[in-house]
Amino acid sequence: MSHGLRDRVYIVTGASKGFGLAIARRLVEQGARVGIISRNQEAVDEAVAQIGIEYTHGAACDVGSSEQVREVFAKLKSHFGRLDGLVNNAGLATPNSVENLVESEVVAQVQTNFLGTVFCCQAAISLLRDGDNPRIVNISSASAWHDDEMSHLSIYASTKAAVERFSRDLRLELQHDQIGVTCVRPGGAMTNFSDGWDSDALAGALEAWRDAGAYLDMGMEPEDVADAVCFALAQRAGVAVDLLEVRPNRLISKSIF
Repeated sequence: MSHGLRDRVYIVTGASKGFGLAIARRLVEQGARVGIISRNQEAVDEAVAQIGIEYTHGAACDVGSSEQVREVFAKLKSHFGRLDGLVNNAGLATPNSVENLVESEVVAQVQTNFLGTVFCCQAAISLLRDGDNPRIVNISSASAWHDDEMSHLSIYASTKAAVERFSRDLRLELQHDQIGVTCVRPGGAMTNFSDGWDSDALAGALEAWRDAGAYLDMGMEPEDVADAVCFALAQRAGVAVDLLEVRPNRLISKSIF
């Protein structure tokens, strides 16, 4: 039997759009309150307004800065009076072939996707310790393991593989504090994740991706990932979902792209 999420408090990073926004919204629908974190204050304010100011509280934060993360997490716990869990969803990707990788883009992906996850976990542990059934959920990607995902995302996929390996050690360490750790690995879904990608780099990635096969798995919605996260968070104390992969189960011809 799972525990409900009503009256519990969670921090969701990267919560202004895509998976993060869907996760925050679904948590509120199930009775939880949510600390919404994103890099841009305007985007944070918009997400809070969409979901409801009475259930959420937002803060702009660069998860790649450990100092900012510690400060914001402490403020969110103080605002809500408790903290029951963290969903590390913040992430970014910049497509490019390995030969043409840009140093600043590589560093930004590592800083946000991997180090951001590490820094957020570090900040959350002391705030979650001794809580009632505390949880950490780290969001990975099917790109870390499956060859049929989008091409030219080598750095993004590598950072997500690192998140999974990091989560294994985190799970073992936090068993002593009875903090459950879950890694959720989503497949392809229709989101605005690719907004802002360089058009030439994206064209090259799409060309390589089409050459890898005629079909793709597609058709999943961000809400499907949100449901998986809520399932993991709602497990009873002493039980944790270790790794949960959620992928679409529908073949779509790549010719439509």
